Amino acid sequence: MTEGQERAQPSGVWATAVGVARVRALETERENALFRDPLAQAFAAAGGLWPSSPPPVDEAARRRRLAVSLSIVIRTKFLDDLLRQASASGVRQVVLLGAGMDSRAFRINWPDGTRLFEVDTAAPLDFKASVLRQERAVARCERITVAVDLREDWPGALAAAGHDPAAPTAWIAEGLLIYLPEEAVELLLARISTQSAAGSRLGLTLGSRGVIERFGTEAAPGSAASMWVSEMPDDPVSWLARHGWEAESHTLRERAAAYGRPISTPPQHDEGPGGLISAVRR
Repeated sequence: MTEGQERAQPSGVWATAVGVARVRALETERENALFRDPLAQAFAAAGGLWPSSPPPVDEAARRRRLAVSLSIVIRTKFLDDLLRQASASGVRQVVLLGAGMDSRAFRINWPDGTRLFEVDTAAPLDFKASVLRQERAVARCERITVAVDLREDWPGALAAAGHDPAAPTAWIAEGLLIYLPEEAVELLLARISTQSAAGSRLGLTLGSRGVIERFGTEAAPGSAASMWVSEMPDDPVSWLARHGWEAESHTLRERAAAYGRPISTPPQHDEGPGGLISAVRR
């Protein structure tokens, strides 16, 4: 997209990335923020969600929005930590699948030699590029965008962009898998595994069991929750082991407490394995 073209407005699933940016912008304004994302407000404003967004229609909707917002904050911190640990272990390739408005290339202090690939369709990448130009943002690593649909041959496009499957990679699929049917999730993980050398790292967020019933059934049309279609396996650690990964599963409640943001409300159901996943390639 050139400077003279009108910026395309978010639509469909990728519009949810702007909503995520708004949550990150609000967190950034907190005195005790778990992370700082200086570009998040610009992304939210460009998508029409800053300084405000449409208010919830009722109290139940308000509580759902707060719960989703908290989950975004906690998962962002969780995956930030995972990437810093991967970098400390010597990993110098990072792949963000369904990158959306992720600004980690700009806000994390990456070691020299880090290459970060942002994989998404052309529309969100073009939207993002226009905001980055407006903000004169400068990446802190070698940032490479890969415009491809994850339903297509994205491993081929990633390889053509310079990804080296013989070297360890840190993979992030944040807020992505819940929008994919189960067979597409399996294919995505199989493709990731094929492209991962020993020592690679993997960070996933999965929809916990029952989340669609609790949030999706009454979700407003076009909202993020209305587009959720898949939940995590009953045993995500064993699921990942079958693909060659040693994984740990964490609940949102566990991580929120560890980060000093304890969830005060009691669980409304028996909490099984959590949807925050960190894994290492064997």
